[in-house]
Amino acid sequence: MPLMSSLRSGLLFNPKSAFHATGFPKTVLFLKSTIAMVDEAEPTPHSRIDLITPQNYPVPLSPQLPPISKQIELSRAMSASSKSSLFSLSRADILYEDEWLLAVNKPQGIYCESVLSSLTSALALPSPSDGLTEGTKISLPEPVPEPELHLANRLDRDTSGVMVITKSHKVAAKLVKAFTDHKVRKTYIALCVGSAPQWGKTTVRSGHGRSKFGAWRVYAASDVGRTLPGGSVIRDMETSFEVLSINGKGSFKEPFESTNNEGFTVVVEQKAVRGDVMEDEILVRAYPRSGRTHQIRLHCQYLGISIKGDVKYEGVYEWRDKIYDAHQLHAESMSFEHPVTGMQTVLHAPLPLWANQTLQL
Repeated sequence: MPLMSSLRSGLLFNPKSAFHATGFPKTVLFLKSTIAMVDEAEPTPHSRIDLITPQNYPVPLSPQLPPISKQIELSRAMSASSKSSLFSLSRADILYEDEWLLAVNKPQGIYCESVLSSLTSALALPSPSDGLTEGTKISLPEPVPEPELHLANRLDRDTSGVMVITKSHKVAAKLVKAFTDHKVRKTYIALCVGSAPQWGKTTVRSGHGRSKFGAWRVYAASDVGRTLPGGSVIRDMETSFEVLSINGKGSFKEPFESTNNEGFTVVVEQKAVRGDVMEDEILVRAYPRSGRTHQIRLHCQYLGISIKGDVKYEGVYEWRDKIYDAHQLHAESMSFEHPVTGMQTVLHAPLPLWANQTLQL
């Protein structure tokens, strides 16, 4: 059968209906943006059309990115690029330092790479000399080797909090392995908007992967290991949550007070039903058990309590007459075995202003 007239005219053809139109075997063909249909027996020696075998890919269970998010995210990225280019790390930003690593409190709206480059510049500067007067001859110091600084963990552009930086390749490799082996414990604080949850503690288990549009999405737990368009594989994702405050009523609890998984567990297998009423402000602590991209943001969205200002995952952009230029998520603490000394190391970043105001601290 010759190519259909739809190919000549440039109109798109529905491949789903093509397989049921007749009893003859057909193959879906893609030529640039045009879809056509030919008999499998008919040769097409002069065409560069690739044969596509239909596959049943897993269906994401979280919504597509809201249309409003694209322009807002672009504006935020431009603002962050400007701020990051001028960023200079202060001594107050350093939470911990020893011979092998250090930890900083990354500000909101600053890229991780800018923190690293700022730190590299600061460590490369010679210490100021004391007691020098005009005309005093000084000896130039020996060249100092450039520090081998590496980011042990990354935070999203608008996420503030604990970020660990190692000072050598060897220490970096050991700490990366600890992250990979899930031996690093982390907590985050998130300010969310939605309907007040009926649970005090809960754990969410799901799949995690990129949809065909390139966005990170929540998938069913039973889809873990399945292949997505582009060849990537769905991976497991697990986060525990506890409510700290609802509409300003609650109390602050120190993290890691309890190691047992209290509350109930949600094993994701279907789309969540999101309520239309979003009238409550919920402060939660998140304990990520895995380290997937945008994990906490995705699971908050699935639970119907998207993070305030997180327009990519249905968080409110405007709330009670206030515009939010960034999402309200903070890397509160990190705990791990020191890669050199073997001592248990616990790092804490001070709560940001929005968390203190919510808790009325």
